[in-house]
Amino acid sequence: MRFEVTVLGSCAAAPKVDRHHSAHVLNVREQFFLIDCGEGTQQQMMRAGISPLKLSAVFITHLHGDHCFGLFPLLSTLSLLGRRTPLKLFAPQPMQELLEGFDRYFNRESPFEIDYTPVDTRLHSLIHQTRTLEVYSIPLRHSIPSCGYLFREKQPPLNIRKSCIDRYGLGIAQIAAAKRGEAVRLHTGEVVPNEELTYRPFAPRSYAYCTDTHYSAKAAGLAKGADLLFHEATFADEERAAARQTGHSTASEAARFALRAEAGRLLIGHTSNRYKDPYLLERQARAIFPQTDLAVEGRTYSVAPKFNPEKGM
Repeated sequence: MRFEVTVLGSCAAAPKVDRHHSAHVLNVREQFFLIDCGEGTQQQMMRAGISPLKLSAVFITHLHGDHCFGLFPLLSTLSLLGRRTPLKLFAPQPMQELLEGFDRYFNRESPFEIDYTPVDTRLHSLIHQTRTLEVYSIPLRHSIPSCGYLFREKQPPLNIRKSCIDRYGLGIAQIAAAKRGEAVRLHTGEVVPNEELTYRPFAPRSYAYCTDTHYSAKAAGLAKGADLLFHEATFADEERAAARQTGHSTASEAARFALRAEAGRLLIGHTSNRYKDPYLLERQARAIFPQTDLAVEGRTYSVAPKFNPEKGM
């Protein structure tokens, strides 16, 4: 039951020899989702041992180059590798216009379709779901239309407490009713509340990805309870004015966001290359939100499953 994020790129606008533009891969039970696709993403995936053919969907936060310039080389590589299954793509407009130009000049004989869904960055809405996962957009405050994404496991089906089957003499129909969330009437006429008969086998996990943005209390509320939160920290606290002018956040603002969101753990990244010691930003954030780590490229961050043991009555 994997739920883990691999950081492929962690720097802001200008790349460095050892740092790359924004890109994360989220693995949810062997479903792979690429979040942002800056320049160099496909090489970083190779270094991390993640096959681009495994990608189920791509989510782009906004159309600044350091978040999407790697998309079209990746699509070309997928064609060369012979991908056949459609690739879902979620991004703000005018991504459609960019895709049409790419198809016209570079992608005429692609063996797979790009299933593009435009994302309204002004709305918090369910934009994608699988059998086990839901993905929501989170409006952000940047210099151009931008949104974050919240990935959340669906509630697992109810399990019946085995001890209750014999205790109450439950039949097949009664067990099925209990698993649907219903109270159960016994042959004696007694009605047993559903919570006494069932339990959730595990608690859903969640990951929120929020970059590029000013501090936003509203967005923090929409990411509330995220087990793992990525929030940009482009600037140190001393450069709050530059952060505000460019539509970015400081390390302390990222920490305040995590605190308001009641996140389990905070990753900060999209840091400016001006800092010779990027761990300065980690220290500033930890002063407010101790469960903070500076995102390290190539490292995978896991959210362990939170199993609920069966409890008898």
